[in-house]
Amino acid sequence: MINLAGIDIGTSGTKVVLIDDTGRILASAYKEYPMAQPRPGWAEQDPELWWQAAAAGMREVLTKSGLSGQEVQAVGLSGQMHGAVLLDKDYELLRPAILWCDQRTGAECEWMNEELGTEKLFAWSGNPALPGFTAPKLLWLRRHEPEIYARIKHVLLPKDYVRWRLTGELATEVSDASGTLLLDVTKRRWSEEMLAALAIPRAWLPPVYESTEISGWVTPVASSLTGLKPGTAVVGGGGDQAAGAVGAGIVESGLLSVALGTSGVVFAAADEAQILPGSGLHSFCHALPGKWHLMGVMLAAGASLQWLRQTLACKTSYDSLTALAAGVKAGSEGLLYLPYLLGERTPYPDPAARGGFIGLTMRHGQGHLVRAVLEGVTYGLRDSLELIKEAGVPAAEIRVSGGGARSALWRQIVADIFQAPVTVVNSTEGPAFGAALLAGTGIGVYASVAEACGKTVRVESRQEPDLSAGETYEKGYALYRSLYPLLRETMHGLATEFEN
Repeated sequence: MINLAGIDIGTSGTKVVLIDDTGRILASAYKEYPMAQPRPGWAEQDPELWWQAAAAGMREVLTKSGLSGQEVQAVGLSGQMHGAVLLDKDYELLRPAILWCDQRTGAECEWMNEELGTEKLFAWSGNPALPGFTAPKLLWLRRHEPEIYARIKHVLLPKDYVRWRLTGELATEVSDASGTLLLDVTKRRWSEEMLAALAIPRAWLPPVYESTEISGWVTPVASSLTGLKPGTAVVGGGGDQAAGAVGAGIVESGLLSVALGTSGVVFAAADEAQILPGSGLHSFCHALPGKWHLMGVMLAAGASLQWLRQTLACKTSYDSLTALAAGVKAGSEGLLYLPYLLGERTPYPDPAARGGFIGLTMRHGQGHLVRAVLEGVTYGLRDSLELIKEAGVPAAEIRVSGGGARSALWRQIVADIFQAPVTVVNSTEGPAFGAALLAGTGIGVYASVAEACGKTVRVESRQEPDLSAGETYEKGYALYRSLYPLLRETMHGLATEFEN
């Protein structure tokens, strides 16, 4: 029996899973850590927290499974995308990492879009300049923290910092590198044109691998901290969404993934790179060699429900909240929620977008608020679905994952608003599971990622859309779509005048 490990460096915590080559979960562990928000719209984290969590999680799964490190053949990595981890010449951290949900780089993105132009941005990277991406963060640092910028020698993504701690190798892979705005997505290599235009040294960036390639081996020091044996292969892995899609079996056209995590993502596999200027979608490399994907991102999906729970009902469990929402009929009796708590990315790349409830009356209670949040997040995700369908990608089945997928009510709301069947697969371990499958492919346990998914991923539940609820939601979605254009100036005014 071959045993494989997957490590997913998330925003709220790190998950480590240990599986065998049939996909059976042998053990899992989750280690939480905080995110700092030193100013409104900013988001930072200490990368050392990721490494400590990964090492502790690996020790825990070995203990739980009863296996020794000698019995683990390979490790795959996944993680939150876009974060800027900065190292100096001695490989020391220069500052906390700036995360994917950080919105401070609006001016830098505006400069890139105006000075370089949309045509060049899409030709060189396949994507527009957005505040979450890595390249604008480097421009912000050059402008606002020049003393830090002058000491940069290496730029890594979050999971790749953990790779470096595991292996001593500086490396990344194509799916995660796609979100830096520095990768030529079509050619699957760093974009020399973009680097030159931004005056970012090529030497700062690590070698870029395919997601199934071995990128290094566990060092003796990392072995002593994790319990893995020295020389264990560490495979490229994937950005959290690409790895999560592998874990859900999204490896062919027609299958879509909806991730209901802190952020919300609609993900569709594609056989070719589709460069779509003006669409609002991301066009990234998939974790399958020679494959790509389209992706729409909402910044505050599960984060919206988390915010509601912490703000209005801090001692109520998520199950209790959704039970309240289940007692409210579709449409929340005229209450709409805008999920722009962290700004927004798809379809509105707007860091100054702001959230809100519209339609409140004395009749609305906790259950209405919760259901409106679930519906509003799903309306926002439907924006991405519509863009993917406009790109010619079919949506025959929606596979839902992430913490929100545990709610049968939320899954049904997705089915009703998307008007498509919603399924859940056997593995609930998300990107960490996908990373383990990529690890197995990298050492030859599976001939391909598709074979790995075929042998390990199975649909376990299916919910059909309710046509009556769908009619209600069509009306609700039309009203939802009308709100951002109407309120944009008000949102920007609030962000400008009251958040400094």
